[in-house]
Amino acid sequence: MTQLLLDLRPNQPPSLDNFIVGANDELLSRLHLLAEPGCFDALYLWGAPGCGKSHLLGAAASLALRERPVLLLAGRRLAKTDFHAPPGGLLVVDDVEALDDDAQIALFRIFNTARLIGLGLLLAGHPPPATLKLREDLRTRIGQTLIYEVKTLDDEQKAAALRRHALERGLRVDDGLVRYLLAHGRRDLPSLMAVLDHLDRATLERKQHATLPLLKEVLQLQLLPPQYEPRTL
Repeated sequence: MTQLLLDLRPNQPPSLDNFIVGANDELLSRLHLLAEPGCFDALYLWGAPGCGKSHLLGAAASLALRERPVLLLAGRRLAKTDFHAPPGGLLVVDDVEALDDDAQIALFRIFNTARLIGLGLLLAGHPPPATLKLREDLRTRIGQTLIYEVKTLDDEQKAAALRRHALERGLRVDDGLVRYLLAHGRRDLPSLMAVLDHLDRATLERKQHATLPLLKEVLQLQLLPPQYEPRTL
Protein backbone atom coordinates (compact mmCIF):
# COMPACT_ATOMS: atom_id res chain seq x y z
CA MET A 1 0.00 0.00 0.00
CA THR A 2 1.32 3.47 -0.88
CA GLN A 3 1.27 5.98 1.94
CA LEU A 4 -0.28 9.29 0.94
CA LEU A 5 1.14 12.43 2.52
CA LEU A 6 -0.28 15.92 2.64
CA ASP A 7 2.17 18.47 1.28
CA LEU A 8 2.00 21.12 4.00
CA ARG A 9 5.00 23.16 2.92
CA PRO A 10 3.74 26.56 1.79
CA ASN A 11 4.53 27.75 -1.70
CA GLN A 12 6.60 30.91 -1.77
CA PRO A 13 4.50 33.96 -2.65
CA PRO A 14 5.69 35.71 -5.80
CA SER A 15 8.29 38.40 -5.18
CA LEU A 16 10.83 40.25 -7.26
CA ASP A 17 13.53 38.55 -5.21
CA ASN A 18 12.49 34.98 -6.07
CA PHE A 19 12.00 35.71 -9.79
CA ILE A 20 14.75 34.21 -11.94
CA VAL A 21 15.96 37.38 -13.65
CA GLY A 22 17.73 36.01 -16.72
CA ALA A 23 17.84 38.79 -19.32
CA ASN A 24 15.16 40.88 -17.56
CA ASP A 25 17.42 43.08 -15.40
CA GLU A 26 16.10 46.40 -16.74
CA LEU A 27 12.49 45.28 -16.29
CA LEU A 28 13.10 44.28 -12.66
CA SER A 29 14.64 47.68 -11.92
CA ARG A 30 11.66 49.41 -13.50
CA LEU A 31 9.20 47.37 -11.43
CA HIS A 32 11.05 48.33 -8.24
CA LEU A 33 10.64 51.98 -9.21
CA LEU A 34 6.96 51.51 -10.07
CA ALA A 35 6.29 50.25 -6.55
CA GLU A 36 7.36 53.57 -5.05
CA PRO A 37 4.75 56.21 -4.20
CA GLY A 38 4.89 59.10 -6.60
CA CYS A 39 5.80 56.93 -9.61
CA PHE A 40 3.02 57.20 -12.18
CA ASP A 41 4.62 55.33 -15.08
CA ALA A 42 2.59 53.03 -17.32
CA LEU A 43 4.16 49.68 -18.25
CA TYR A 44 3.04 46.87 -20.52
CA LEU A 45 4.63 43.42 -20.22
CA TRP A 46 4.21 40.78 -22.91
CA GLY A 47 5.56 37.35 -23.63
CA ALA A 48 4.74 33.72 -24.16
CA PRO A 49 2.67 31.78 -21.60
CA GLY A 50 4.90 30.57 -18.76
CA CYS A 51 7.50 33.33 -19.12
CA GLY A 52 6.64 34.79 -15.69
CA LYS A 53 4.36 37.75 -16.43
CA SER A 54 1.78 36.87 -13.78
CA HIS A 55 4.55 36.25 -11.25
CA LEU A 56 5.98 39.71 -11.93
CA LEU A 57 2.59 41.40 -11.68
CA GLY A 58 1.83 39.73 -8.36
CA ALA A 59 5.31 40.51 -7.06
CA ALA A 60 5.15 44.16 -8.09
CA ALA A 61 1.68 44.52 -6.57
CA SER A 62 2.84 43.01 -3.26
CA LEU A 63 5.86 45.31 -3.13
CA ALA A 64 3.84 48.42 -4.01
CA LEU A 65 1.19 47.59 -1.43
CA ARG A 66 3.66 48.49 1.32
CA GLU A 67 3.65 52.10 0.14
CA ARG A 68 0.48 52.78 -1.86
CA PRO A 69 -3.01 51.39 -2.60
CA VAL A 70 -3.02 48.65 -5.22
CA LEU A 71 -5.76 47.07 -7.33
CA LEU A 72 -4.79 43.80 -9.02
CA LEU A 73 -7.22 42.35 -11.56
CA ALA A 74 -7.21 39.66 -14.24
CA GLY A 75 -8.59 40.67 -17.62
CA ARG A 76 -11.16 37.88 -17.61
CA ARG A 77 -12.49 39.09 -14.25
CA LEU A 78 -12.20 42.75 -15.10
CA ALA A 79 -14.88 42.25 -17.72
CA LYS A 80 -17.30 41.45 -14.90
CA THR A 81 -16.01 43.85 -12.25
CA ASP A 82 -17.17 47.36 -11.38
CA PHE A 83 -13.70 48.64 -10.53
CA HIS A 84 -12.40 52.03 -9.51
CA ALA A 85 -8.75 53.00 -9.88
CA PRO A 86 -7.21 54.02 -6.54
CA PRO A 87 -5.94 57.65 -6.66
CA GLY A 88 -2.23 57.77 -5.92
CA GLY A 89 -2.10 54.02 -6.27
CA LEU A 90 -1.21 51.32 -8.77
CA LEU A 91 -3.61 49.52 -11.09
CA VAL A 92 -2.36 46.10 -12.22
CA VAL A 93 -4.23 44.26 -14.99
CA ASP A 94 -3.25 40.84 -16.33
CA ASP A 95 -4.47 39.28 -19.61
CA VAL A 96 -5.56 42.57 -21.17
CA GLU A 97 -6.38 40.74 -24.40
CA ALA A 98 -9.35 39.22 -22.53
CA LEU A 99 -11.05 42.55 -21.76
CA ASP A 100 -14.61 42.83 -23.02
CA ASP A 101 -16.01 46.00 -24.62
CA ASP A 102 -17.09 47.66 -21.35
CA ALA A 103 -13.79 46.90 -19.64
CA GLN A 104 -11.86 48.31 -22.62
CA ILE A 105 -13.82 51.55 -22.34
CA ALA A 106 -13.14 51.70 -18.60
CA LEU A 107 -9.41 51.12 -19.05
CA PHE A 108 -9.22 53.73 -21.82
CA ARG A 109 -10.83 56.30 -19.50
CA ILE A 110 -8.35 55.39 -16.78
CA PHE A 111 -5.48 56.05 -19.19
CA ASN A 112 -6.91 59.54 -19.78
CA THR A 113 -7.14 60.36 -16.07
CA ALA A 114 -4.12 58.48 -14.69
CA ARG A 115 -1.84 61.51 -14.49
CA LEU A 116 -4.55 63.67 -12.95
CA ILE A 117 -5.21 61.24 -10.10
CA GLY A 118 -1.60 60.10 -9.71
CA LEU A 119 -2.07 56.53 -10.85
CA GLY A 120 0.57 54.04 -11.96
CA LEU A 121 -0.39 51.37 -14.50
CA LEU A 122 1.06 47.90 -14.90
CA LEU A 123 -0.53 45.82 -17.66
CA ALA A 124 0.33 42.47 -19.19
CA GLY A 125 -0.79 40.27 -22.08
CA HIS A 126 0.52 37.52 -24.32
CA PRO A 127 0.93 39.49 -27.58
CA PRO A 128 2.87 42.73 -28.16
CA PRO A 129 0.74 45.89 -28.30
CA ALA A 130 0.69 46.06 -32.09
CA THR A 131 -1.22 42.77 -32.36
CA LEU A 132 -3.63 43.20 -29.43
CA LYS A 133 -7.19 42.68 -30.61
CA LEU A 134 -8.61 45.65 -28.72
CA ARG A 135 -10.37 48.85 -29.71
CA GLU A 136 -7.91 51.05 -31.57
CA ASP A 137 -7.81 53.96 -29.11
CA LEU A 138 -6.97 51.63 -26.21
CA ARG A 139 -4.44 49.68 -28.25
CA THR A 140 -2.77 52.98 -29.15
CA ARG A 141 -2.63 54.03 -25.49
CA ILE A 142 -1.03 50.73 -24.53
CA GLY A 143 1.44 51.15 -27.38
CA GLN A 144 2.56 54.46 -25.81
CA THR A 145 3.51 52.86 -22.50
CA LEU A 146 6.93 51.53 -21.52
CA ILE A 147 6.90 48.14 -23.23
CA TYR A 148 8.92 45.14 -22.06
CA GLU A 149 9.05 41.66 -23.48
CA VAL A 150 9.56 39.22 -20.61
CA LYS A 151 12.48 37.18 -21.90
CA THR A 152 12.36 33.44 -21.33
CA LEU A 153 15.26 31.64 -19.70
CA ASP A 154 17.78 29.57 -21.63
CA ASP A 155 18.35 25.94 -20.61
CA GLU A 156 21.28 26.77 -18.32
CA GLN A 157 19.20 29.36 -16.47
CA LYS A 158 16.25 26.97 -16.26
CA ALA A 159 18.54 24.29 -14.82
CA ALA A 160 19.74 26.72 -12.14
CA ALA A 161 16.15 27.67 -11.33
CA LEU A 162 15.09 24.02 -11.07
CA ARG A 163 18.01 23.18 -8.78
CA ARG A 164 17.11 26.10 -6.54
CA HIS A 165 13.45 25.12 -6.49
CA ALA A 166 14.35 21.55 -5.53
CA LEU A 167 16.69 22.81 -2.79
CA GLU A 168 13.91 25.01 -1.36
CA ARG A 169 11.67 21.94 -1.13
CA GLY A 170 14.42 19.82 0.40
CA LEU A 171 14.46 17.57 -2.68
CA ARG A 172 17.79 16.11 -3.74
CA VAL A 173 18.15 15.96 -7.52
CA ASP A 174 21.39 15.39 -9.38
CA ASP A 175 22.37 17.12 -12.62
CA GLY A 176 21.38 14.07 -14.67
CA LEU A 177 17.77 14.32 -13.49
CA VAL A 178 17.67 18.03 -14.28
CA ARG A 179 19.06 17.44 -17.77
CA TYR A 180 16.51 14.68 -18.41
CA LEU A 181 13.66 16.91 -17.23
CA LEU A 182 14.77 19.73 -19.53
CA ALA A 183 15.04 17.33 -22.47
CA HIS A 184 11.71 15.57 -21.98
CA GLY A 185 9.49 17.96 -20.00
CA ARG A 186 7.47 20.90 -21.22
CA ARG A 187 9.47 23.99 -22.08
CA ASP A 188 7.95 26.54 -19.70
CA LEU A 189 9.44 26.89 -16.22
CA PRO A 190 6.15 26.64 -14.23
CA SER A 191 5.42 23.24 -15.80
CA LEU A 192 8.95 22.04 -15.09
CA MET A 193 8.72 23.17 -11.47
CA ALA A 194 5.35 21.42 -11.16
CA VAL A 195 7.06 18.17 -12.20
CA LEU A 196 9.59 18.66 -9.40
CA ASP A 197 6.74 19.25 -6.95
CA HIS A 198 5.10 15.97 -8.02
CA LEU A 199 8.44 14.21 -7.86
CA ASP A 200 8.98 15.50 -4.34
CA ARG A 201 5.57 14.20 -3.22
CA ALA A 202 6.30 10.84 -4.85
CA THR A 203 9.59 10.49 -2.95
CA LEU A 204 7.80 11.24 0.31
CA GLU A 205 4.96 8.80 -0.39
CA ARG A 206 7.35 6.01 -1.36
CA LYS A 207 10.07 6.95 1.12
CA GLN A 208 12.79 6.85 -1.51
CA HIS A 209 15.23 9.21 -3.17
CA ALA A 210 14.52 10.88 -6.49
CA THR A 211 15.57 8.52 -9.27
CA LEU A 212 15.35 8.57 -13.05
CA PRO A 213 12.66 5.82 -13.20
CA LEU A 214 10.54 7.76 -10.71
CA LEU A 215 11.00 10.98 -12.68
CA LYS A 216 9.96 9.18 -15.88
CA GLU A 217 6.83 7.93 -14.11
CA VAL A 218 5.95 11.44 -12.93
CA LEU A 219 6.48 12.85 -16.42
CA GLN A 220 4.27 10.13 -17.92
CA LEU A 221 1.46 11.03 -15.51
CA GLN A 222 1.82 14.70 -16.43
CA LEU A 223 1.23 13.85 -20.09
CA LEU A 224 -1.99 11.90 -19.44
CA PRO A 225 -5.24 13.49 -20.64
CA PRO A 226 -7.02 15.67 -18.04
CA GLN A 227 -9.91 13.22 -17.54
CA TYR A 228 -7.48 10.47 -16.45
CA GLU A 229 -7.34 10.18 -12.65
CA PRO A 230 -4.90 7.53 -11.45
CA ARG A 231 -5.93 5.76 -8.27
CA THR A 232 -3.59 5.02 -5.41
CA LEU A 233 -4.44 1.86 -3.49
